[in-house]
Amino acid sequence: MINRQLVRIPEHVAIIMDGNGRWAQQRGLPRAMGHRKGVEAVRDVVRVAGEVGISYLTLFAFSSENWSRPEAEVTDLMGLLKAFIRRDLADLHSQNVRIRVIGSRDNLRSDILPLLIEAEETTRHNTGLTLVIAFNYGARDEIVRATKKLAEKVARGEIAAADIDSQAIENQLDTNGIPDPDLVIRTSGEERLSNFLLWQAAYAELLFVPEFWPDFSRDIFHAALETYARRDRRFGGVAPVATAAVS
Repeated sequence: MINRQLVRIPEHVAIIMDGNGRWAQQRGLPRAMGHRKGVEAVRDVVRVAGEVGISYLTLFAFSSENWSRPEAEVTDLMGLLKAFIRRDLADLHSQNVRIRVIGSRDNLRSDILPLLIEAEETTRHNTGLTLVIAFNYGARDEIVRATKKLAEKVARGEIAAADIDSQAIENQLDTNGIPDPDLVIRTSGEERLSNFLLWQAAYAELLFVPEFWPDFSRDIFHAALETYARRDRRFGGVAPVATAAVS
């Protein structure tokens, strides 16, 4: 268990939940079983985040590139998402968890979009952990959509091109109002961001752990937070140099 008095807790943790399929294949199971086991890991991580005082937890649930996977696997993933929202929404709401969904909502299936909206609306006024679900999300697509919105504002004469700065872009991103992640964790041993929060993770601490997502336990999460606490975050600057006292 983390000693909150000794460990610096990140405000925002983002996780790339990778390795469900490989977890299943190693055990001779269908890939769908790995995804189902991964849902259990999601529940554990949400509980831990609330217990230790993390304010924002972002989970990369489904990328805009995942639609290219076999149709049967995509169908199973959609089924798991629907089951998670229907089964866990009331519990999350009772825990004061606020749900926010990021990603493109264009052309989403008619049985998915209403559930995502329901999850957001039901928990809109909760004040505890904000659980951000990145669904149909790709960072490049997010940035393209943001810049198109700004271009349209310029075309309408609402702003001048010279007014566009980093803050103007951030205001148009899906994550508007959400602080940048302090820590990005990726499971399964892969060491890349895979088009996840590319703008927001500019100064995040990155941590790659070897365990597949279904094996991401409370203890592994606690260890990751302790590793983060030992990092020296300088945000492009330099660490202060201790000077000797002059007598």
